[in-house]
Amino acid sequence: MKKVAALRIFDDENGVMNRSLVDVEGEALVVSQFTLYASYKKGNRPSWFRAARHEISVPLYEEFCRKLSDAIGKQVGTGEFGADMKVELLNDGPVTICMDTKNKE
Repeated sequence: MKKVAALRIFDDENGVMNRSLVDVEGEALVVSQFTLYASYKKGNRPSWFRAARHEISVPLYEEFCRKLSDAIGKQVGTGEFGADMKVELLNDGPVTICMDTKNKE
C-alpha cells in the first residue's frame, strides 16, 4: 500500500510525473475486479479458476483498503465486493500501471 500511495504518477508544475497521491492530496477508489486474473491460454473463453475464493479474497480486499487508507491519511472509497457494478472514471493520462506482487518490476 505504501507503493500505491507513494508512486509518482501525477504531473508536477513542469508536466513531469513527479507527484504521488499523497503529494496531490488525492483520493482513492478501490474496486475489486477478479476478471483481471483471467486465464485465456486454453480455449477462447476466459477462466478464473486461479482467482482466490470469496473467503480468502474478501479479507485481503478489506485489508488492502484499510492499509491504503492509513497510507494516504484519508478514507478510501470502495465498491461492493463481488457485485456487478458500473464504474465510470476519467483517466488522467493516459496512464495505466499494472502492479503485480509476483512480478515486481
